[in-house]
Amino acid sequence: MSRRTLAGGLAIAAALTLTTLPASAAQQSVRFPSAKFPLGTQPAPTKTMKAVTQGIDLYDVKAGTSTDGYTVTVLMPSGRDYGTLPTAEAKVAEVEAMGETPSLQKLVRPSVADAPSQTAYMVRVGLWKLDEKKKAEETAKKLKDAGLKVKVDYVGDDGLKTTGPWDAKVVMIDAKTFRGSYAASLGTSVAERETVSAMAKAGGAVVGVNGGFFNIHTAKNLRGEPVGASVVGGRLLSEAVPGRSAVVLKGRSAKITELKTTVTAAAQDGQKTDVNGVNRAAATDELILYTEEYGAKTPTGGTDAVLDAGGKVVALRTSGAAVAKGTRVLHGNGIAADWVNEHAAADSTVNVETKVVDLRTKKALSLTPDLHVIAGGVGLVRNGKVKITAKLDGHDSMNMILRRHPRTLLGLTKNGSLILATIDGRSPGMTVGANFPEAAQFMRWLGAKQAINLDGGGSTAMVVGGKLVNRPSDGVERGVGDALLVLPK
Repeated sequence: MSRRTLAGGLAIAAALTLTTLPASAAQQSVRFPSAKFPLGTQPAPTKTMKAVTQGIDLYDVKAGTSTDGYTVTVLMPSGRDYGTLPTAEAKVAEVEAMGETPSLQKLVRPSVADAPSQTAYMVRVGLWKLDEKKKAEETAKKLKDAGLKVKVDYVGDDGLKTTGPWDAKVVMIDAKTFRGSYAASLGTSVAERETVSAMAKAGGAVVGVNGGFFNIHTAKNLRGEPVGASVVGGRLLSEAVPGRSAVVLKGRSAKITELKTTVTAAAQDGQKTDVNGVNRAAATDELILYTEEYGAKTPTGGTDAVLDAGGKVVALRTSGAAVAKGTRVLHGNGIAADWVNEHAAADSTVNVETKVVDLRTKKALSLTPDLHVIAGGVGLVRNGKVKITAKLDGHDSMNMILRRHPRTLLGLTKNGSLILATIDGRSPGMTVGANFPEAAQFMRWLGAKQAINLDGGGSTAMVVGGKLVNRPSDGVERGVGDALLVLPK
């Protein structure tokens, strides 16, 4: 097979080995759409398709043209690039006093299913073509030298009207003909971040995409920790944020739902208590469960009860040590440490019960070895209609809803076929990414009746046949918390 490269020199799936031909049109239950591209004004995208393996096709999709340029945005006293009308008007006066001609721009963040619209105002100076960024930077320097805080912005990132362009990769996995399975991976440990490429290679996956958001606000050595539910091989490795969207994988089936997790410690003396979290940093007075997959030492300043596979307390120790293979550790500090010392005596038993509940069905998931869960980012489509649950999922800011970013998206068709997509962004003139409403429209266009936004930005990555097929906005593939893997069997 000849090697094909995209503009900019990024090689994609030409190196894939074709194990089968695509299913005939009569056999396929998931097909690339023929309808008009949903974003911008171009009636149809350009696309090329590669058969990956039985039931899996990869599409390289491009649409739109570049007409956006650069501007200089004046920052508000809050440090944000938008503010209230009176605050923005005051900034307009400041800019005018410096001899420049500012523009006052009204910005409307659209309403979503669980949050009303928001109106704000921006102050901007100048507008330059794509190849005139240097002129924008010169104006920005002049304003900075005069005492204003400003930044240079690419207008295509705003989230307002644009002509694109868009560069997307789409994997369609046909429920009728796919014979593999789906899994989640946290890499070698919960605490460490790894690239999707590394996790896909280690897992023998034919396709891999980055998973949910991970905690960038914790200690540097713990930043692989998922923000939300994580189950790998039936083992709960991170607790849910109650009610937030997640992807439940079992065998070759996938489901989008909302989850709640509970973890309870029951001591031999009859005392029970809630466990506050799993495999994360501990706050004051919290009881945290650490599993052997954690990959870091327990926090200092508390007490650890080391449990064997049967729940027997094999050691009580001062916290701050690693979790040995074949053990779990109940770590407590403050009041929680008192509970551990009083009720988890050496050679006694502490039964730790974990439960994952599907909030749509109100039923607990069976934590079998073929069950995997990845915490999502934001619900986008439900029952075929746009339903963006940005507030419930913790992402209802102007930046997350309206602004365009690289996106990693997951959708399910009516018959359960899986659609995985990346839309690259933050590449002026090449691809603008998408905001939440655009991402939802894109997934509906692809045929998704249910869809979710996974982590995006610099984390967006798709690996097919061992090759990174998209262009990460950081310039290199970023280490992430977890990945969704498509396995050949």
